[in-house]
Amino acid sequence: MEITAAVARGAGEPFSIEKLTLASPNADQVLVRIVASGLCHTDLVTRQNFPAGMPIVLGHEGAGVVEQVGSDVEGIRVGDHVLATYASCGTCAQCGAGRPGYCAQWAVLNAGRFGAESPLRAGEEPVVAGFFGQSSFSSHILTAARNLVVVDRELDLAMTAAFGCGIQTGAGTVVNVLRPERESSLVVFGVGGVGMAAVMAARALGVGAVIAVDLSAARLEVAREVGADLVLDGGRDDLVERILETLGGGATHALDTTGHAPVLARAIDALAPLGTLALVALGESTLPVEVAKLIGQGKTLRGSIEGDGDPRQFIPLLVDWYRQGELPMEKIVRTYPIDKINEAVADSESGAVIKPVLTFD
Repeated sequence: MEITAAVARGAGEPFSIEKLTLASPNADQVLVRIVASGLCHTDLVTRQNFPAGMPIVLGHEGAGVVEQVGSDVEGIRVGDHVLATYASCGTCAQCGAGRPGYCAQWAVLNAGRFGAESPLRAGEEPVVAGFFGQSSFSSHILTAARNLVVVDRELDLAMTAAFGCGIQTGAGTVVNVLRPERESSLVVFGVGGVGMAAVMAARALGVGAVIAVDLSAARLEVAREVGADLVLDGGRDDLVERILETLGGGATHALDTTGHAPVLARAIDALAPLGTLALVALGESTLPVEVAKLIGQGKTLRGSIEGDGDPRQFIPLLVDWYRQGELPMEKIVRTYPIDKINEAVADSESGAVIKPVLTFD
């Protein structure tokens, strides 16, 4: 079938809107018409680092309507509204333990399908598809049933598309990894989409004190609107001192969404004894950590991917929170038609928008 997609054809090149050919679904696949897809920082990083001369359709926060179901698929029907998430095998030890983000086949399943294995073509040219099991910068995708969560048909798919990655990463790391209690405190370093989700989740849990740190005054104002008790400019010299003073000795929990070593160093210093810092961004390849600060005060560094939970269990919680007003996505989402994807990229990179979401007619 013919579909429309935003194709990345090299680092520094703008996305091009193209007509592509998509193969029919296999017995174990689902064909989804995409209504909306979040634009994530990971998409842009991948575009910059992808091999030259190898076109790819990115996108991994898709939401849409099921149009065709393979004969072996169970639990999903034509007409279902779905949120798509990353791919996992479902059979390894980590998947069996409810942590598919650490799937043994993660790299293979989420890197995409290349060459003859790809169901996408531009004429006779193969286009890499199946990025994060989706490649949702396209009007239609082929994906596995395991990658889909069926949602109510009245749900606003543009406001909830990002639940498949960015929102579940921020909120899930708070809920599943840090697990702060009501008397706890949380400092979120970097309040883009992931950081905003963390702030919202902490407020939904009733965490005692939530602090947002960022360089953008506009983002800090939004963070205050969605639940931060205090917002701080990340560039101030006395940032750590202010946090320690405000929280009476430091934060019990912190989350870094930046991946920058200087920010991580300050985040560690801002922790109270026995505090935990969760890391979700692949920024620096190595980190200069003063081990004595960890050992001497019992502090913990903990990595987390995709919120550390099972999307099929966690995304329904996010949907419930959204309906209850605990996740006011309208405060952070701006929608763009797919043919304005390069405008969305520019706004994302400049910080003019917190969470861009691409929409399809």
